Amino acid sequence: MDKLRHVPSLQGLQALVEVSDSASFTQAAQTLCLTQSAVSRQIQQLESHFGVALFTRTSRSLRLTAEGEQVLIYARSMLAQLKVLEDRISPHTRPFRIRLHVSLAVRWLLPKLSDFYRLHPDISLAIETVATEGVEPADDSDAYIQYLPTPPTDPACLTLFQEQLVPVCAPQVGPLSTFTDLRHVALLHRSVDRQDWRVWLAANSAGTLDDYRHIPFNLDELALDAAARGLGVAMTDLTLAAESIERGVLVVPLGEPLVTGGVYALCVQPQAASHAGCGVVMAWFAHQAQR
Repeated sequence: MDKLRHVPSLQGLQALVEVSDSASFTQAAQTLCLTQSAVSRQIQQLESHFGVALFTRTSRSLRLTAEGEQVLIYARSMLAQLKVLEDRISPHTRPFRIRLHVSLAVRWLLPKLSDFYRLHPDISLAIETVATEGVEPADDSDAYIQYLPTPPTDPACLTLFQEQLVPVCAPQVGPLSTFTDLRHVALLHRSVDRQDWRVWLAANSAGTLDDYRHIPFNLDELALDAAARGLGVAMTDLTLAAESIERGVLVVPLGEPLVTGGVYALCVQPQAASHAGCGVVMAWFAHQAQR
């Protein structure tokens, strides 16, 4: 019954086909827009699912086992049927669809899009934003960007940047040279749970939330705009506030960036591999992550 409930990974089946066709994990990784280790993990997960080895590996060759040949036949058939469905529903001329939180779109992605279209004028991105704290994948999206409390283990996810919490405010607010000075201004919150300020205050031994006054919002974008207007000090991610800091609209009044261990990651949907622009889009995002 477990095997009926847990079908083989579609990404693993795609990896199996590519590795078989190229007889190379390295070449398969390039085709799938993944790292070689990610492709190896996908094959290992597929082998674990079936409980058999799918490849015979030596220092000079890579061959399918008899069981691997059987799985490959079904993998090719399944992927071919999905390809027919994809072509029927969504032509390759359609945009590459990315789903992400509205604040991340405004603060991180939009400032970079001119660079993307300068380099790749023939590829269109469709940006869908959500206002909920969690970004869930949708059937009609090729990829989605979400916040994860720890770095992803899924090979289909690319870490874009680490979360670093910093307080920000308008240059005219203050002076704020010590943690005690924060008690004279309002703390602006980007979520109703006020978790970011709670974590930052604890890490800096600056008291508890009860020691301060607050103005809550439910979006990072709202809290940052309120901070720029001089309403108080917002707690946000350093990367999200970077452009406003560079323009002098916001400043970091005190404290060091707090690395929480959380990350923002781009996760690719299985169907994205059939999009003609997938490799280019993923390579561009990987470059942004390195920067």
